[in-house]
Amino acid sequence: MSSNLIVRQMHEDDLQDADRIMRLAFGTFIGLPDPVSFAGDADYVYTRFRADPQAALVAESDGEVVGSNFALNWGSVGVFGPLTIHPQYWGKGVAKLLLQETMNIFERWNVRHAGLFTFAESSKHIHLYQKFDFWPRFLTAVMSKPVDKGAGFSAALTAQPNDKKSEKNRKNNNPFRRYSHLETASEKEQAIQACKALTDKIYDGLDLAIEIYSVDKQKLGDTILIYDRRDNDDDNDAAKYGGGSGGDDDSLAGFAICHCGAKTEAGSGNCYIKFGAAAPGQDSQEKFGRLLDACEPFAGSEKLSRITAGINMGRHEAYRTMVARNFRTDLQGVAMHRYNDPGYNTEDVYLIDDWR
Repeated sequence: MSSNLIVRQMHEDDLQDADRIMRLAFGTFIGLPDPVSFAGDADYVYTRFRADPQAALVAESDGEVVGSNFALNWGSVGVFGPLTIHPQYWGKGVAKLLLQETMNIFERWNVRHAGLFTFAESSKHIHLYQKFDFWPRFLTAVMSKPVDKGAGFSAALTAQPNDKKSEKNRKNNNPFRRYSHLETASEKEQAIQACKALTDKIYDGLDLAIEIYSVDKQKLGDTILIYDRRDNDDDNDAAKYGGGSGGDDDSLAGFAICHCGAKTEAGSGNCYIKFGAAAPGQDSQEKFGRLLDACEPFAGSEKLSRITAGINMGRHEAYRTMVARNFRTDLQGVAMHRYNDPGYNTEDVYLIDDWR
């Protein structure tokens, strides 16, 4: 290992090298004839850097970028990746240095639950992460299904924000909304707080605000919000998960953060549900089904042909629900949890993510 190896914060002018190394590393590992073709027109480097530049790291040897890693701040939960090293530097301790600085970031964020996705068949990867007290638990399935071309998308979801008639119809008849169609900064902040209240009930401190803001600011896709209608005199129950911005008589039942198409984490033709969650409770499965149903016509409205979503198999009932809705596994990895903490990967949690 070079004595001049350093780990530092990523800069804008590092992105091209970091992206090339990410593709080269994964493509080489899985044996692609053209390694740099890995992931096609999907993007994991530019989008994650722009979501949170201070959480993006590079390893540099003699002034040349040789690896990178990205930490994701989900409140009390920290996820990292893709961690990639130029193949010429494999086995030289570069990944360890990047991981140590990533753990320092998690400590500054006061992360209580940390995890990653890796190749289940790679003992080399698993051994590396075990050195930092990450331990393999359940498999994670990255699943997909074709978009139902017959699914029509409600005018309430596709209406422009200034379409007052459609907005009135939505409030009366349809409990779905797109975050990007919320008219005011106040409405958007109310929706963010409702999402935070919902995930906080699933795992204390789990907060996807940065991901929602990033998708909106970078125009990577949209966040789909589904609501339960409530009676006007049932204010206490409505406050349980936050009122959101679905109307005065609505409470947030679930949300899904979606990347759409090229130059996002989805890639051409795909709607990728990076994170989705249904409010916990006795009817969580029904809400989860409605959330999946809402994502389907949303994908169709964006002229996308396939929906992709990851699910940890520790969330057994959510996994079975996706199988029942014709999602099929394309890629399978393993989730590794720091300190072997189960986190929110339990049978009764209806939540989508894959930590890639």
